[in-house]
Amino acid sequence: MRPLSITVLGGTGFVGTHLASRLIRAGHRVQVLSHNRERHRALLVLPGLELVDANAHDPSVLAEAFRGSDAVINLIGILNERRGATFARVHTELARKLVGACRSARVAHLIQMSALGAAADAPSRYLRSKAAAERFLREDTGGLAFTILRPSVIVGPGDGVTRKLAALLDWFPALPLARGGAKLAPVVVGDVIEAIVRSLEAPEAQGATLELCGPEAFTLVELARYLATVRGLRRAVFALPEPLGWLQAALLGLVPGKPMTLDNYRSLGVGAVCTESGFARLGITPTSVRLVVPGYLGAEQQTARFSEYRRAAGARVDEP
Repeated sequence: MRPLSITVLGGTGFVGTHLASRLIRAGHRVQVLSHNRERHRALLVLPGLELVDANAHDPSVLAEAFRGSDAVINLIGILNERRGATFARVHTELARKLVGACRSARVAHLIQMSALGAAADAPSRYLRSKAAAERFLREDTGGLAFTILRPSVIVGPGDGVTRKLAALLDWFPALPLARGGAKLAPVVVGDVIEAIVRSLEAPEAQGATLELCGPEAFTLVELARYLATVRGLRRAVFALPEPLGWLQAALLGLVPGKPMTLDNYRSLGVGAVCTESGFARLGITPTSVRLVVPGYLGAEQQTARFSEYRRAAGARVDEP
């Protein structure tokens, strides 16, 4: 692939940091926009990466930042709303501004991270806002090529889903789950990154909406039970009846950090399993999470981290 000049929005997050490293290794010039450059200076260890302070919601700032870019990749997204950061503003309105800025700066290609289940009539505000963002890309974009990626739950070192589930399994002997029967096809972050990289120049990705799923489907309960096994834990994991699941989501939405909300609950009702493999269109064979999760959540990793903690605290650690 020829070297490209690429601007990434959301490049300081879980997927974005993996992507930036991969793009640099592939020889591309990468610019990451951030609202707080100092907080993410660790990214500067990547040779050739430019980290720029920018307000991603200012169209004039975006147009100026995009000048000279061959492609723009938008990974910005939120799972829960908070003051000043609503689904409409972060997903839908930003997509409209991105299309306008890309056209103004004559960017050739925009890659948009969306979500499985996005639809105008979806049950959650999250999924409806993602669908509205997609609509802006599909409308007349004045020659701007686009690719929409719809991944299932993305897992890998630093992800939110498996890490949160693992923490709950560590603390509680029983784990009741709202929407425990929801179907998921977890996809490994490295495969998502590869799909983004190939989409930059693959003709199959031009104007396409690509669903990205791992090769194996789990219910939420099955995924949690698998994680318990990986961590060497014996836990009772079960699905709550719908009324209790709704109540759990409503109560957790009041907890600081919002581990779950009613909007998350509604999104889970759609499930996250692909109807068609976008990986196949890009010539990628997706990796099973069973080959990846033990490497960062396994019992031996937890033992090693605990030993490091005790060493840091000055305690003696007995070797096995």
